[in-house]
Amino acid sequence: MSDDTIKATRREFLKGAGAAALTVAGICSIPQMASAEGSSTGAHADPWAMLIDIARCQGCDSCALACKEANQLPLKENPPAKLDADTYTFVDRRQVTVANGEVETRYVKRQCMHCLNASCVSACPAAAMHKTEEGPVYYRANRCLGCRYCQIGCPFGVPQFDWNNGLTPEISKCWMCYERLQKGEQPACIEACPTGAIRFGPRSRMLAIAHARIDSNPGHYIDHVYGEHEVGGTAMLYISDVPFEQLGFPANLPTTAPPEETEKIMTKLPFVIGGLAVALSGTAAYTHRHSHETEITEE
Repeated sequence: MSDDTIKATRREFLKGAGAAALTVAGICSIPQMASAEGSSTGAHADPWAMLIDIARCQGCDSCALACKEANQLPLKENPPAKLDADTYTFVDRRQVTVANGEVETRYVKRQCMHCLNASCVSACPAAAMHKTEEGPVYYRANRCLGCRYCQIGCPFGVPQFDWNNGLTPEISKCWMCYERLQKGEQPACIEACPTGAIRFGPRSRMLAIAHARIDSNPGHYIDHVYGEHEVGGTAMLYISDVPFEQLGFPANLPTTAPPEETEKIMTKLPFVIGGLAVALSGTAAYTHRHSHETEITEE
């Protein structure tokens, strides 16, 4: 094989290796960029949280109606019966079997769970879903693309898309009355509750109250604070006197947030792809060199 052929083959190999290196560098930057974007939302050391005591709720719907009024949402049905584009929270009525075998009604306040590491925030390609430093997952409508990835990513099926407003897409969900929090006020649903079934404050304090109630009433409450560990933890915490499975809560959720699992995969992915790129470049260079040697031999 001539010197010119060897030099040409070497140049092509170096070009391929260089391209592979650039590819690896570009891919390696993806997790770092994603991490930087996520960190821009901030993480409060002790975010705001709600403690909802299902055993104390009387199903008066004051919380849902107060939410309607505070957010100037139309009241299509009284009381609201499901989450939709005009309903951020409602009281779900559930028939459950209690310890003595009798069937009773339990009332469950439903709304966004405001996950500590929210899947909807991670899934949103436009950063329309935003995790605030204080804890609430806030929505910036001016950034929304209408892709509905937040709906797919939410493990609780909360975000609601306004199908009647296709030209200007918009997602609806509870914002934990973020504007009121900025003014030093509590969420509207908290102030409206007449039974004290909803408490509001720093998450650590809400967890302390929840466990204190369970420990002081071991025969009354289920020994489980729902939201303490589910999907990495949520800002909405529940205690109950009946199993959460009877109340329609998703069971067997992981204790790590889905974005954390995705980050683990993305961290390893560049090395897998980079190794594959280098291997393919080397294979291409070898194949090209072998074909030149064959041509020279035949000549």
